[in-house]
Amino acid sequence: MAEVINPTTRPSLPLSDHQTNDSANDENTAPSTSTAPTSNGQNVTVFHDPENFNVKHPLQNQWTLWFTKPPTGRGDNWNDLLKEVVTFDSVEEFWGVYNNIAAASQLAHKSDYHLFKRGVRPEWEDSQNKHGGKWSYQFKDKKGIDIDELWLHAQLAAIGETLEEDNDNEVMGVVINVRKAFFRIGLWTRTVGKAKAGDGAGKEALMKIGQRFKETMKLGPNEQVEFSGHTDSAHAGSTRAKAKFVV
Repeated sequence: MAEVINPTTRPSLPLSDHQTNDSANDENTAPSTSTAPTSNGQNVTVFHDPENFNVKHPLQNQWTLWFTKPPTGRGDNWNDLLKEVVTFDSVEEFWGVYNNIAAASQLAHKSDYHLFKRGVRPEWEDSQNKHGGKWSYQFKDKKGIDIDELWLHAQLAAIGETLEEDNDNEVMGVVINVRKAFFRIGLWTRTVGKAKAGDGAGKEALMKIGQRFKETMKLGPNEQVEFSGHTDSAHAGSTRAKAKFVV
């Protein structure tokens, strides 16, 4: 059973203007299914009752949503800005969360959403991230794209396990950074393509993951998604780390 925390208990997390999705034909509606009815003979989805639904499609992994609120000054501690919001393990719970928090386009500048596998903090220093890196793309034309749709696709690709092969064990999570001049969506991986016996998928698998991520972002052949290691990014500081791979 997923641990679903009511977002209203997190004052630092902006809530959306709508609490439910009433359109049965909306492309963001969870797929229909059949299941054992309740005692009154009804199937209840998360859209009908966000707390007492009985229709669930389990995910392969549990996922945790994190939120980074904008800093108030130079003395802000990262751990104070980063907040764990909710952990879920089903398709219905994902949609319940998604439809009850602010869209990425509504977030204040210097805010971030992170969607990571449970037990993995969205930090370079995390033991499961420290030897890894990320694929990322920066959208500078903020008015010319539907960033909410792209961020949704990134999340669905992650929780749907469509970015990698079954035995790759590379994808850690996805993140969106909201900045004044751009949006950036990133895909974090466990390694930088250096495979060891039984540990990591290697460069070939990493490149395939990057290509799938690029397709998920609906980027053209002349647009490049870059991969950089977390160690390189840490050493670069405020300077952009040199890309290790591109697709």
